[in-house]
Amino acid sequence: MQVKQLKQDGLNHELEITVDAGDIAKRVKTRLQEVGKTIKIPGFRPGKVPISLMKKRYGKAVMGEVLEATVNETSVQAVKDQNIKPALQPKIEIKSKTFDEDEDLIYTMAIETLPEIKIEDYKGFKLTKLVAKADDKAIDDALERIASMRKTTQPIDGERATKEGDTVVIDFKGRTADDGVEHQGMAAEGHTLELGSNSFIPGFESQLVGKKASDNIEVKVAFPEEYNAAELAGRDAIFDVTIHEIRESAEAVIDDEFAKSLGMEDIAALRKAVEEQTNNEYGSHSRLKLKKELLDQLDDAHNFEIPQGMKEMELKNILHQIKVDNMQHGITDEPTDEEKEEFEVIAERRVRLGLLLSEIGNENNIQVADAELQQAVISEAKKYPGQEKQVFDYFAKNRETLESLRAPIYEDKVIDFILELAEVTEKEVSVEELTAEDEDFPKKKEPKSKSTKKKSETKEKESKSQKPKTKKATVKKKGPAKKASTKKAS
Repeated sequence: MQVKQLKQDGLNHELEITVDAGDIAKRVKTRLQEVGKTIKIPGFRPGKVPISLMKKRYGKAVMGEVLEATVNETSVQAVKDQNIKPALQPKIEIKSKTFDEDEDLIYTMAIETLPEIKIEDYKGFKLTKLVAKADDKAIDDALERIASMRKTTQPIDGERATKEGDTVVIDFKGRTADDGVEHQGMAAEGHTLELGSNSFIPGFESQLVGKKASDNIEVKVAFPEEYNAAELAGRDAIFDVTIHEIRESAEAVIDDEFAKSLGMEDIAALRKAVEEQTNNEYGSHSRLKLKKELLDQLDDAHNFEIPQGMKEMELKNILHQIKVDNMQHGITDEPTDEEKEEFEVIAERRVRLGLLLSEIGNENNIQVADAELQQAVISEAKKYPGQEKQVFDYFAKNRETLESLRAPIYEDKVIDFILELAEVTEKEVSVEELTAEDEDFPKKKEPKSKSTKKKSETKEKESKSQKPKTKKATVKKKGPAKKASTKKAS
């Protein structure tokens, strides 16, 4: 094997690799002999088939296999011999015009390498940790949010008619209009239904608005064409409905009974649990702010050329995540050119910091233990109650996905290592200041020129999550479905 350096420009290298035709011929012969040990050809015992016959029958197939294996093997060896550290998978282009045994195998390999990183002193960083504690107001607000999500109902005062938003207790009995047949699922007693929830088929709930308790109503509806019960799909139906009770929404009273409904002993225990959870949330915000400040200082202290391929991949990931988030919130707008430039700078910063943290971790032999990785899988599985086994099986069968859990664990361990060496001062702030998001994007950082080692003094800023914000849409939660259509009624 011969290796020639065709180009070297910064982190970009291009090599030309030549594998002698004689070497290719030996590899082909060896492979044919291996195949001949198991192949069955009439008139010959396994392993006794003449190599000339094997070459005639299987030469082309074996040649393709050998060339692929040769490129894989020699490209790895060439990179090792040249002492090159690829940032990404090299791009290989075969230059040979034919694939005969008497022709040398020639191919080029374009490689973008990892930069040489000189780690500046990161020991003794001066950092400020913003902290906030849950006060009575924060606990009260949290309890009110919990209460608002546990809507209750109470009987209405007086004898007013129903309105949208009311909950009615009804008996109903239905039949198909054309034949009067009562089908399964078309009757119930004491059923609770929120008017306007679209829980029943279109037109049912609206015909109960403006009615009073004890009213008997004949409700005429048409089942949707795509209704999931084939015997009812697209058919007209009549329901005889009796309203027994009208109830209206009521604010939950935050007392001992409310606490017990949440599994707590009393309201004091509930307040304590809410206080702990709130402080945990504040702790997460506090760590994010501290981590952000640490990364800012690391970024300010280092400026080096990064592999453009890694930057492009990170930018692609950012744009994809933005698109997914926007789709979930019903946003179809594409990022503007200005926003794309900002995302590009964020991608560059992420790659630079990732390389820095990796280098610091390597220098200090920081590793992720198998037990830590297993705990991460367990945490992921807990997000899907009842489907834990499927989650475990998925990670067991997808090694690449499993390894994706390692990166954030490794990053946090390196961050913790640096924080242990830093001078951290706590500063008590308001909840608003602690949870406020950093709005500014970092500015583009030019790589150091080959003729100077001057550091950039520009202050870089970035959003708290290192991910651009998306607008959130409010989603209205619908009531329970009763043999609903596969499409939700609007």
